[in-house]
Amino acid sequence: MKPNPKSPRKLVFALLSTVLISALLLSACGGNKDNASDSSEPIKIALSPWPGWFFWYLVEEKGFFEKHGVNVELEWFPVYSDSLQALATGKVDANSQTLSDTLPAASKGIKLKAVLVNDNSNGGDAIVSKPEFSSIKDLKGKTVATELGTVDHLLLLTALEQNGMSESDVNYTNMTVNDAAPAFISGKTDASVLWEPFQTTAVKEGKGKILFSSKDTPGLIPDLLVFKQSVIDNRPDDVQKIIDAWFDALAYFKDHEQESIELMAKKAETSPEDFKLGLDSIKLFSAADNVNAFGVREEYTSLAFTGKKTAEFLKKLDMITSIPDVEALLEPKFVQKASGE
Repeated sequence: MKPNPKSPRKLVFALLSTVLISALLLSACGGNKDNASDSSEPIKIALSPWPGWFFWYLVEEKGFFEKHGVNVELEWFPVYSDSLQALATGKVDANSQTLSDTLPAASKGIKLKAVLVNDNSNGGDAIVSKPEFSSIKDLKGKTVATELGTVDHLLLLTALEQNGMSESDVNYTNMTVNDAAPAFISGKTDASVLWEPFQTTAVKEGKGKILFSSKDTPGLIPDLLVFKQSVIDNRPDDVQKIIDAWFDALAYFKDHEQESIELMAKKAETSPEDFKLGLDSIKLFSAADNVNAFGVREEYTSLAFTGKKTAEFLKKLDMITSIPDVEALLEPKFVQKASGE
């Protein structure tokens, strides 16, 4: 995938705080046009640059929305934060977004429901270190860079915690991914926490190694389809059709991988080879994977647990003022029906 400073791996709280307040005011004043109960209106789904979310174009191009008889309009947002704003203010009915970016809206009282896990980062986010380090514990006292409040900051803290360490044990440097990768390559940091494609570049050009990645924390970084509550309440049959169409597209991809990659790479304006690299860093979730993710357990493979831990992380950084009811944010019935449960 092309380097993108507005990547969905980032959390954009400075903008979100203003957006969420505006959304609440608009909602209170009836300023948003809500077509949630009008079945003649298309359901608008927003998406942004991330490998797993380009599958919505595969759903569309292969006619799976039509097959299931649901009217859907895909809304492309090159800048991820704009898609978050569009959902928060009611300009779209659903958005492709991370669990981390769903929590601030929920904490402000905006009524949303996560209905589908598109994918999990599965190596697409990683701690890249100098080759002489063999474990996270070797980073004690060393300079480690990543951006404050991002999912990669959470990945770093998780890696440290799993090794009996905290952020105070390293020389933490707050740096955007665009700066953290060149800093590592030039030797200014001992390690940087990066997502693709910066990660691969740092390994190749900086002669680095992957010390820890999202492969080591299954479920920590989930990417979701999130709807407005009003759509779930008023058009549940259409939501089910959208979920069923999604799983049809995944089945098609399995049987026609190269054709599908070429189609999505064209939408992403990149080569099939580069798009395949992006896909290799995520785990696409089947219907069974989804049912498992929506289950309530004390581990990161459970959305409820991951959401709670992520909310605690955000609150500690003063990026949300209260921890929302994560379980109330999750609606598993659509993936349960798709899986035959």
